[in-house]
Amino acid sequence: MLLLIDAGNTRIKWAVAAPAGNGRWLHHGALGRGELGELPALWSALGLTLSAACVSNVAGPVLRDDLEAALRQAFGAGLDIEWFASSAQRAGLRNGYRNPCQLGSDRFAAAIGARAMFPGEELVVATCGTATTIDAVSAEGVFEGGMILPGLGTMATSLALNTAQLPQIGELAPPARVFADNTVDAIVSGCIAAQAGAIEHALAERRRQRPDRALRCVLAGGAGAVLAPHLATGAAPLEKVDNLVLAGLYAVMTHGG
Repeated sequence: MLLLIDAGNTRIKWAVAAPAGNGRWLHHGALGRGELGELPALWSALGLTLSAACVSNVAGPVLRDDLEAALRQAFGAGLDIEWFASSAQRAGLRNGYRNPCQLGSDRFAAAIGARAMFPGEELVVATCGTATTIDAVSAEGVFEGGMILPGLGTMATSLALNTAQLPQIGELAPPARVFADNTVDAIVSGCIAAQAGAIEHALAERRRQRPDRALRCVLAGGAGAVLAPHLATGAAPLEKVDNLVLAGLYAVMTHGG
């Protein structure tokens, strides 16, 4: 069995899958970074026999060390661990970044996952977490680049923290009215509009670049469910995908190249 881990800036997501399976998770879970110490006991209780683990970590070397310690504690010193990093080509996707190694491993894995789900299609891949990334993947299998902006929660909190007399933003809930009648809802409404507008702009630009190609929008990340009802994707089908980075890691581990 394969253990796949997406270690982000806020949460750690993981899943177990069979190498020759259909990509469905046998086990999966998610927890906050501060709860990492719970993982060894949780994994050990599942009685797993792993062939390998693949980890995308964008949260720095300290978290990498902590994750490695957790994996060794749960599965022993002999576990084969791949610390997934962006490269010039992997799992059928060519990396078009000027310096391929500088592309975040989560973005490359998400693009690989989207490509594996929708092969041969023009894709705009929007992953909406602590940051929102919006990337273009060509039908020929090239990651062409993308955009990075503050995520929905990050954007709202930053505005509240850095502007005098604005309230703190707690749980984000879409307001009932676009033109809100109170300050908290006005901030949330504006941030949702900014996020949706960025994705719609990316779709429009992609249509301009390749007017003869059908286009699909793949939406992932914790804020994706909040944004989806506010997106006008035109003729582009909207696909909401959970755990897209993990899907990409699975494709990496089973593709053979």
